[in-house]
Amino acid sequence: MTGGAGFIGSNVVDALLARGDEVHVLDDLSSGKRENLAGGDAELHVGDIRTAAASLFAEVRPDVCFHLGAQIDVRVSIERPDLDAAVNVVGTIRVLEAAREHGGKLVFSSTGGAIYGECDGPAAEDHAREPVAPYGVSKLGAEEYIAAYNRLYGNSHVALRYGNVYGPRQDPHGEAGVVAIFMNALRDGKTPRIYGDGRQTRDYVFVGDVVSATLAAAGHDGGVFNVGTGKEMSVLELYEHIQRAAGIERDPEFADARPGELRRSVLDPSLAARELGWKPERRLDEGLAATWAWISA
Repeated sequence: MTGGAGFIGSNVVDALLARGDEVHVLDDLSSGKRENLAGGDAELHVGDIRTAAASLFAEVRPDVCFHLGAQIDVRVSIERPDLDAAVNVVGTIRVLEAAREHGGKLVFSSTGGAIYGECDGPAAEDHAREPVAPYGVSKLGAEEYIAAYNRLYGNSHVALRYGNVYGPRQDPHGEAGVVAIFMNALRDGKTPRIYGDGRQTRDYVFVGDVVSATLAAAGHDGGVFNVGTGKEMSVLELYEHIQRAAGIERDPEFADARPGELRRSVLDPSLAARELGWKPERRLDEGLAATWAWISA
């Protein structure tokens, strides 16, 4: 598991351990946290996917590698596109090469909204790919390398395009962390800030549902799948739901829209339903309640 000390990765690790798997985690702890793995039996190897993947694969020879290690901040990708490409593209190539030499299937965490760009409805996997930030470009580039390795070497690696994931262990970090950002502000007596008019929409999917999709993908013979709900919600609507989950009412403040921000982003998950047997199970209010319970504990 690369990136296994992070928000989504550590939740996947928990699920793997719960079913009795032996789990090794490769994470440089630049955004992941040791405490996310506390209490479990996963073995943490601190290192960079660009330099440590080959030796770890040679040591443990995994059956499956869940590749979630990445540079995940859109703003960093704009400020440092070289770093973004180095981690997300070159890092993925290093993992692919390690898997090719030492065995192991890849399940890769990609992104839907950042790859598709503006949507006029739920975007299927064949939707036009029009990323507006280097982050989306690097994730798409990594996907293309994975597809090429599948064709060239007969691999069955899978790429999953996640929607806006939220849930326990999420840091208030970047646009994808809006649920954690708002909840942390409410908990700390601060005023949540909404950029733009708040009518921009996203597809919010609970981390537990993302975990089940990620595990299901390990049994599939290659491909690309959306992991979302198929339902879009505006930031204003989301904030109303968050206030109810927290039991706190507080007017937000508004700031100028951030350059390059999408107006609409929503994923069509029907292919994952047909081929992976996966559907999101957690309703938004249930997921927000679980997230608030963790944040406010």
